[in-house]
Amino acid sequence: MKVALLLGIVFTLSAAERIIVDTDCGYFGDDGATIAMLLRAPGKVKVEAVTIVSGNVWSGDSLRYTREILALLGARQTPVYLGADLPLRHTAAMAQEAGRKWGRLEFQGAFGEKKPREPQLPRNAVEEIIRRVEAAPGQLTIVALGPMTNIALALRKRPSLAGRIKSLVFMGGQLRVPGNASKQAEFNFWFDPEAASLVLRSGIREKTMFGLDVCNRAMLDKAGFDAIAKARTPLTQRFAEDFGNRYPAFYKNPKATVSLWDSLVSAWLVDPTLFGPPERLHLDVDTQFGENYGKVLERKWTEGVLPVSMMNTVNYPAVYRLFRDLLTQHVHAH
Repeated sequence: MKVALLLGIVFTLSAAERIIVDTDCGYFGDDGATIAMLLRAPGKVKVEAVTIVSGNVWSGDSLRYTREILALLGARQTPVYLGADLPLRHTAAMAQEAGRKWGRLEFQGAFGEKKPREPQLPRNAVEEIIRRVEAAPGQLTIVALGPMTNIALALRKRPSLAGRIKSLVFMGGQLRVPGNASKQAEFNFWFDPEAASLVLRSGIREKTMFGLDVCNRAMLDKAGFDAIAKARTPLTQRFAEDFGNRYPAFYKNPKATVSLWDSLVSAWLVDPTLFGPPERLHLDVDTQFGENYGKVLERKWTEGVLPVSMMNTVNYPAVYRLFRDLLTQHVHAH
């Protein structure tokens, strides 16, 4: 009996997906919720490191917010590495020009914010991604919650890395629905289209995409928000401050809804049965600076480019229950 129990425990531990989380986490939002969900499902996933990129906010601010959230989760020991501050090519000036020429942008993320003081830390996320993947070839999954600048830089620096990454799971892009930064593009892909294109076209074996096509089917409403906010733990108080007073500001706009976005990635890693089967597509991203900058393009198959598994369907009530239960867990910080 004891041996069977021990084997069960060993199996559970060894079956946990080993991941690096690459994030542009703001004050809390979907990134903060995603990090919380991943850290609170240790039997399913093991967060080995967090890397920071600019996107929703500048990387210096994201670093601070991420560390605050890790502290609330009792996970200060999780290694955090600062990464790229700027996209490969896109700039705030280009974003302003795009807004003037092709219509107002819905969301500009860091481009609409003042840059913080440079953090007193090395920007070593790219080297760390390379080091960790090479030390455990075929064993690490990269979970990309923001623009894919760090991952693109790692692949550029070490092209052989693509074949050593076990899989990439990301929130970004959209194919058959409108964008949420420009009319044509989802924010993460719009912020760094060149990085998204390089990563989608890479030889990473498994690439699983949670674009707006599936995210638009996972909308949190005021009742769902209230059920989490009323738990009144340090973590849910931060959640309530952000979703309640900042965006989508449920306290002011009780009829608002907001997508769970990145949190679908963590829900899938914890329980893939909550999603329908993906569509296998060859995808790229428009990197021509113009109205379609950052738009996802379907391509004919080309040699060396592996398809992307695009998620389309979700059991939202079940995903919401998982989201609520993991966020409202009472955990003693250690």
